[in-house]
Amino acid sequence: MIGVFDSGIGGFTVVKQLMRELPDFGIVYFGDTARYPYGDKSAETVTRYAIENTHFLLEHGATVIVIGCNTASSIAVDALKKEFPAVPIFDVITPVIHAAAATSQNKKIGVIGTRTTIGSGIYERLLKQEDKKLFVQTKATPLLVSLVEEGWAGKPETKQIVKKYLLPFQQEQVDTMILGCTHYPLLHDVIQQKAGKRVQLVDPAVETARVVAEHFKAHPEHAQKCKGASRFFLSDITPHAKETAARFLGQKVNFEEASSERV
Repeated sequence: MIGVFDSGIGGFTVVKQLMRELPDFGIVYFGDTARYPYGDKSAETVTRYAIENTHFLLEHGATVIVIGCNTASSIAVDALKKEFPAVPIFDVITPVIHAAAATSQNKKIGVIGTRTTIGSGIYERLLKQEDKKLFVQTKATPLLVSLVEEGWAGKPETKQIVKKYLLPFQQEQVDTMILGCTHYPLLHDVIQQKAGKRVQLVDPAVETARVVAEHFKAHPEHAQKCKGASRFFLSDITPHAKETAARFLGQKVNFEEASSERV
């Protein structure tokens, strides 16, 4: 199956898009809610978690891995490819780099994400590799994750916080903005409203699902290994996690406990 892991529930935005692109494919999901969030942890810790999560997914039938977490994608993708050289591994950053560079008309791109993701500098580095003429403005926007998880997308407080976070991008007149966290697509409308109509938003879930679908078209032998019933694991199942997952995916999810199996 297609294995997807995240620090918590945010990766369900990727799962939702994968289901749209590849409706006949099975997905095994692991959300590390017991150790959430990854965005304020060290690079060494995030890498160790990512390797453990990948082992878990492979043990439960995954043949392809999608890192449904921007923080882990920004830090651990090279380590995972080294640790699992025979496994196709996709991150949620590389696809948006190509999309953002192709979208921007004035070559000014903004990126919002967690502190760890922004602090890694991966977006500036990869965007500059794509096009040296690009101007890249980044900003850590950690409060947005909590607002999404609380279901506050439409609250006045959220709109005010988003407005304050986006002010530097408006001053620089960026015309393309990368949503550098898989939680942020749930704030798409308010971010678009505060960024302005002329700003194009690049959604990591949409772009990642598109790239994975293209991979299977090019490698049908991999596609044959990804059929089966989907399974969803959390390392700590709580009523809040269930509620948030249902909101992210647009449907109720039956979770299995993973912590005892991973010890």
